[in-house]
Amino acid sequence: MIWIAVLACMVLGTSPAFGQVKMTRKQILFYTSGWKGERFPDGRPKLPDDLLKRAVNMTIEDVWDFLRSHGYDNQFEGGLQALHPDRSFAGRALTAQYMPLRPDMAAAIAAEGKQEQRVGDTNSWPIAELQPGDVYVADGFGKILFGTLIGSNLGNGIAARSHTGFVFNAGIRDQEENREIPNFNGLYRGYDPSYWRQMELTSINAPIRIGRAVVLPGDLVLAKPEGVIFIPAILAEAAISSAEFTALQDAFNFKLNHEGKNGAQFEGGWTPQKYDAFVKWIDAHPKMLKMPRSEFDAMVAKGKQPPSAR
Repeated sequence: MIWIAVLACMVLGTSPAFGQVKMTRKQILFYTSGWKGERFPDGRPKLPDDLLKRAVNMTIEDVWDFLRSHGYDNQFEGGLQALHPDRSFAGRALTAQYMPLRPDMAAAIAAEGKQEQRVGDTNSWPIAELQPGDVYVADGFGKILFGTLIGSNLGNGIAARSHTGFVFNAGIRDQEENREIPNFNGLYRGYDPSYWRQMELTSINAPIRIGRAVVLPGDLVLAKPEGVIFIPAILAEAAISSAEFTALQDAFNFKLNHEGKNGAQFEGGWTPQKYDAFVKWIDAHPKMLKMPRSEFDAMVAKGKQPPSAR
């Protein structure tokens, strides 16, 4: 009976850690256990800055093809508005989830915030967690009217801390003023002049859903006017390298099509001889290569193999 009592105390004593709004480092490590690289103090995978820069130039389709080939079918969401439709952006995901307001739940969350010395309404709490290169990704259950997660003040807060932007399954207000913030962009479900109400932050850095896409903290976020794709950290470097290789292949193929040298193989026809010509073309245009040359050569060698051997 004594041991039962002790065990009960241990369970009760540790259970609040699993009910906190902010995910613990241990919880983040659980969901991102495949990542073996550097991490932020909170546990999120810390993808290299140069990878974020490389990602911006990739197309959604090239990344999507790679993820699909690795079993990741639920990583893209479209149908969003953009502050600057002519600009793409990329960064590491910091996630947040919002739900409709429930008074008893809101009281518990407010008490936790007071204990943790958090300031402001709960929609400002995730912003205080942002690091340079982050993208604030929030599921506001698609609410636009009175679902505006940020106005211009919080928008400036996101820009100051992340220097990147946001992706919201929710609305924003002060759209015009947010567009004026330097080096800042965002995707969102819609605009409305109403203010945020009857909503409650329920988690920071938990797994969330943006439309049909699943997002984990630390994912590589690639946001474009066409939509957003969330790349698992464990696949981010391989996905970007694959997309870069595909982009180079396309550029070479476009050249051949334009010159009438591709015959009827407008999309493919990648024989060993065509790969050899491709390599010579890259040798003549080395600045086009962003990935390590050894990685490029390995991809060419793989492409030359029969499909059954790849």
